[in-house]
Amino acid sequence: MSAIQANLEASSERYSATFTKGHLALPPAKKYLVLTCMDARIDPAAAFGIELGDAHVIRNAGASAVDALRSIIISEQLLGTNEILLVKHTGCGMLTFTNADAYALVEQRLGAEASAELKAKNLDFLAFPDLEEAVRKDVEFLKASRLVPGEVTISGWVYEVETGKTRRVV
Repeated sequence: MSAIQANLEASSERYSATFTKGHLALPPAKKYLVLTCMDARIDPAAAFGIELGDAHVIRNAGASAVDALRSIIISEQLLGTNEILLVKHTGCGMLTFTNADAYALVEQRLGAEASAELKAKNLDFLAFPDLEEAVRKDVEFLKASRLVPGEVTISGWVYEVETGKTRRVV
């Protein structure tokens, strides 16, 4: 067992010893979802005031709406959420590379077979050069999608990893 696995096991034991929230309903109580980045410097519950059971939190590289669409549809259509808070952040790794860079790294580090698989899948890493423009584009993508009902409230934010503050973009 790795040290990480041992930590998970020990932490689970401590957490479950005093856990009292097993009665919470499946749908989020406050009927909203937060889409944010997988960056380890973001603690969505603490930074955005989310209590257990309040909201869905969807995390992926860059807080990509395109990448999260499947989860957004499930959250809204099956579990009743009606608001989306899209939160990207300063210092995001998605600002530091292009698709060509990512494809080259896969070729270099994983070899020709992995590179061929990546090319066959035509994967877009969804990197972006401008943070606030990326927030606006993702909000526009969601608002334009027929898969997100028009009555769903959608807003876009930037979390500042340097200060812990969140500011509205759109």
